[in-house]
Amino acid sequence: MMEPVFVVTGASRGIGAATASLAADAGYRVVRASRSAEESVGDRGWDAKCDVSSWDSVQELMSRVESRWGRIDVVFANAGVSLDTSFVSEAGAKPSEWTEMVVTNVCGPAFTARAAMPALMRSGGHLVLTGSAAGRGVRPGNLYSATKWAITGLAQAIRAEAVGTGVRVTVVQPGLVDTEAIPASRAADPKLAPEDVGRAVLYAVSQPSTVDVNEILIRPTGQAAHR
Repeated sequence: MMEPVFVVTGASRGIGAATASLAADAGYRVVRASRSAEESVGDRGWDAKCDVSSWDSVQELMSRVESRWGRIDVVFANAGVSLDTSFVSEAGAKPSEWTEMVVTNVCGPAFTARAAMPALMRSGGHLVLTGSAAGRGVRPGNLYSATKWAITGLAQAIRAEAVGTGVRVTVVQPGLVDTEAIPASRAADPKLAPEDVGRAVLYAVSQPSTVDVNEILIRPTGQAAHR
């Protein structure tokens, strides 16, 4: 029997890189996909170039993986970007810069799910999406938060349509994570390590096929619920 295959988008750093490493340790063959990847394929690891904001790019990735490695068992739709925004002032990124974040954070996971679903249905696999604790409450002026609210709805919509296919769907919602994306104003706040989130992902996908972990909310100890 072929060893299972785990595809991670946004795998060049942070949560994606940490989860890819943990998946490899757990015995998966791992595809580490990102826009910056230099193409390199080994027996158990594959660095693959993919831009999740492009349907064609994501569709090609899934086709290449299944063609070369014969199956896809887990897809972690993790790629995303963050911008500071304001609707009442000039603070943060200019509105002309917002489109890339919305397309990457919302269309990216949707494209990834749609492209991966045929292979996941064949394998009885697992789709995991990166949401955020910021997608569970009001964050004034925060368009990033709104994109993560969208991921919760997206996961629920996919799960509802996937009933009867054998595919499980999980949304992982981290609080503040120690990555390059942390704003200076929150540098001293409690933070999760990327590996903390990766372990939550591996927990969900390691459950028996009869168990579908729908949501995991994970915050660092001491993080206020409204942050």
